[in-house]
Amino acid sequence: MPRIKLITSVNAPIERCFDLARSVDLHKISMHHSREEIADGIESGLMNLHDTVTWKGTHFGIRFTLQSAITRFSRPFSFTDEMVRGPFKTMVHDHYFYRAGSSTTMVDDFYFQSPWGLPGQLADALILKTYLSRLLAQRNAIIKQHAESDGWKQVLQQASAQNTQG
Repeated sequence: MPRIKLITSVNAPIERCFDLARSVDLHKISMHHSREEIADGIESGLMNLHDTVTWKGTHFGIRFTLQSAITRFSRPFSFTDEMVRGPFKTMVHDHYFYRAGSSTTMVDDFYFQSPWGLPGQLADALILKTYLSRLLAQRNAIIKQHAESDGWKQVLQQASAQNTQG
């Protein structure tokens, strides 16, 4: 099964980075180029243990639907989201957060496997691993940008207001 590991250093507190990484609002911002939108589940705010969200997005010119759930959660150190339904045979994304002085180190361990046997394995190795690595790196850059500027305030204040209303 292919694995992507990314390490991102962010000059921001661990709690801020953790919350931005589980924000569906920030996910929408980071994936605007693929026109990702929520079709079902958590529509705004922060995902918690057992929450699900169904995304619709366009990749490779094809409209995909993927439902994921938070299956592990230990604030502010780690959480895991796993595909429940979607285009992969398997998809597991472990998010780890470590304090590094006044900064945070974010580690993404992303495992995936396409269906279709050998053709799927070839697609994983030749196309998807590079594509998904870029997608995750772009997402982490948006998290870093928001965490290190005042952008986090709007995203997390919206989440806080959403949680108090819901």
